[in-house]
Amino acid sequence: MISLRYYRIYDIGKEIDLDLLEKNLALTFCTTRTNFLRIKPKSIILENKPLIIKTDCIEVEKDGKKFEFSVLSRIYDIGALSLCFIYESPDGNYDELEELAFYFSENNILSDDLFNRTLDILAGKLRPILKDLNYDPDFYEDYTIYVNDTVEIKGDPVKLLMCEDADFSSHIRNEFEKNTLSYTKNDLSIISWDSTLLCSSDTPGPMDIIDLIEYANVQVLELRYYDRELNRQMEKMYDDIEHADRSPPFLKLRQYHLIMNTLMERSAEISEVIEKVHNLIKITEDVYYARVYETTLKVIRSGQWTESVSRKIETIQNNYSMLSDEVRIQHSNFLEWIVIILIAMELVLLL
Repeated sequence: MISLRYYRIYDIGKEIDLDLLEKNLALTFCTTRTNFLRIKPKSIILENKPLIIKTDCIEVEKDGKKFEFSVLSRIYDIGALSLCFIYESPDGNYDELEELAFYFSENNILSDDLFNRTLDILAGKLRPILKDLNYDPDFYEDYTIYVNDTVEIKGDPVKLLMCEDADFSSHIRNEFEKNTLSYTKNDLSIISWDSTLLCSSDTPGPMDIIDLIEYANVQVLELRYYDRELNRQMEKMYDDIEHADRSPPFLKLRQYHLIMNTLMERSAEISEVIEKVHNLIKITEDVYYARVYETTLKVIRSGQWTESVSRKIETIQNNYSMLSDEVRIQHSNFLEWIVIILIAMELVLLL
């Protein structure tokens, strides 16, 4: 058995009440919650298990060939939605897996339009329940997971994961080797920055690993999203400060106060969300699952996005402090002028 899983992950708005959503969707969709199969529940902590929605299969035709994809959507309480198109071949082998991967890529089988139409249809079902639902179809995290039911690989996994028939250098191959993991002799995980090959002959297969890799990509998507939001917030902050600096003195303090209130509110809001993103999943006891999750986060550069977000939050907080100092100085100067005016008036009255 082989399968090819194509993901696109989107931010769809604010925090989501999954219990309420599940209750409303259960009448029209087949829904369930995420569960890990191989390990004990206490080994992984999910404060709010994502909601899985299974919708109708989609058939894609190309060159007279028909390919049927099942569609799974997973909704996270932090405001993320994962779309996954899955093609399975029960009797397929590694050669077919590689052939299909190249064919799908070269012929754009899963086009932007197909993902966007599927997203729009699902959003139409969710919008009556999620009033704040909002998304940018052009802003997403995409990832591909290839699954093979045996660790015996006759081809070149680097070509598969790069989806390119090239004579790769030893440097590139070393990068893949560093991110190759296995738990037993019957499983293998090769993790790269935009795809992963999972091989397992064990039952129930690598479903837990598939979920862990998706969670890591959700985390990166949300970090990228809030990095962009912080960029916008900083641009607005600098524009507002520049505008306030050009204002008359009696209006400047008021505008500074408004800017400070906005900065404090947005900084606190984003910091709270980022904390929830980092705590999306906690692996407490299973060493191998922890290695897979940490390796995936490292390979898809979660650390770089975390650092970028932290720097921008720090910049906003520094600007808040500078504005606060400026307000205190201006307020002190104002009080000094009041004292001077009162003394002057008293001297005039004495004369």
